[in-house]
Amino acid sequence: MTATADTGASGAVNLADPRMQSDPHAVFTELLEREQPVRARFPGLEDEVMLVCGYEGVRAVLSDRRFVNDPDSIAGGGVQNVRVKRLMSLGLTRDQARYLVDASILDMDGDDHTRMRKLVSRAFTVKRVNALRPRVEEITDRLLDELPGRAEDGVVDLVEHFSYPLPITVICELVGVPEGQRMQWGDWGRRLIQAAATGGQLDALEGIVAHTRELIEQRRATPAEDLVTALIRAHDEDGDRLSDIELVSIVLTLILAGHETTAHLITNGTLALLDHPDQLRLLKEDPDIGPRATHELMRRHGPVQGTRMRYASEDMEVAGMRFTRGDVVIALLGGANTDPDAFADPGRLDLAREPAGRRESHVGFGHGIHYCLGAALARQEGEVAFTRLFERYPDLSLAVGHDELEREPLPMFWRLRSLPVRLG
Repeated sequence: MTATADTGASGAVNLADPRMQSDPHAVFTELLEREQPVRARFPGLEDEVMLVCGYEGVRAVLSDRRFVNDPDSIAGGGVQNVRVKRLMSLGLTRDQARYLVDASILDMDGDDHTRMRKLVSRAFTVKRVNALRPRVEEITDRLLDELPGRAEDGVVDLVEHFSYPLPITVICELVGVPEGQRMQWGDWGRRLIQAAATGGQLDALEGIVAHTRELIEQRRATPAEDLVTALIRAHDEDGDRLSDIELVSIVLTLILAGHETTAHLITNGTLALLDHPDQLRLLKEDPDIGPRATHELMRRHGPVQGTRMRYASEDMEVAGMRFTRGDVVIALLGGANTDPDAFADPGRLDLAREPAGRRESHVGFGHGIHYCLGAALARQEGEVAFTRLFERYPDLSLAVGHDELEREPLPMFWRLRSLPVRLG
């Protein structure tokens, strides 16, 4: 039976519907047939949000600066920050929420966003990322070497022992987190994400903030060739460029965002390849297709299905859709990436779909001024992970049935709790 979006008496889509996890693409197909934007209920919020699902509509919303991430920047005020409200409903105090919202580059607009982005963008240039590739390959090979020793009764969890350790190690090295503290960051990240559905974030966030402040003081006393040291220099030499709370926020944001999404791209992509042996055979026969394969896996099986909430700063019409000042808008990346008006036979996995040597046509990494800063690094880690994994373990197979796989019940995310496999 084809999944359809759960709607209540009001006709609004319920984003907590389990089918958003079990078969989100079928739900997106149904949403694409409805008039845009589509009203929806987001867990923990009283007011409805507006969903934009089509490819052209999503790109239009994400490139239109009249949609803002910070409602306080809307002239005239009076627009409630529903993201802060939801965080506080999960147990955070307003002071703690500052690190995740007020001072976060992800929630900034205009000049503040430009200022923060310039401070960190040099760490993620194509040249810098390409220079990291030998190290990414080295870390990947070490983790693959260790997998047999991690197995229990011939079964190993790729989430725990490969998908998470690879990106957390890479981003922590880039930022400057000492080796002995990296796995703690992975644990904090998972607890924060899990708590987004159940509450109880306090201890994880407190640990992150305390550790980040300690790391900053260590690097201030003993500078190194890492991003933390560069950010400290910007803070200490010109406090107008980076405030104290922004310094803490940017470090925690880079580390959390720099591994969570990539970990689940690797996990989702691996499962997709196991489910499509014809496409996996293409990758095995031609590892050079890795960059194109990673784009396609991000398009069809990306872990982030929707953007952060944006706010309409005025009454407007965009791409044929009408919005009212104060509307809370979510762009459905997963819907855009499976829109038949943009992609032929969008439900089919085709590793050769994306032409070589061009910027992606999908919006898995977003679009516009908030396009993912770490996209190049995430793509590289995905390419290395997929090609090296199946080179080392060509007979890798799923160790459980699909009905035994569990996904996190998180709106706008598509994440597996674990991926048990046999190495062959």
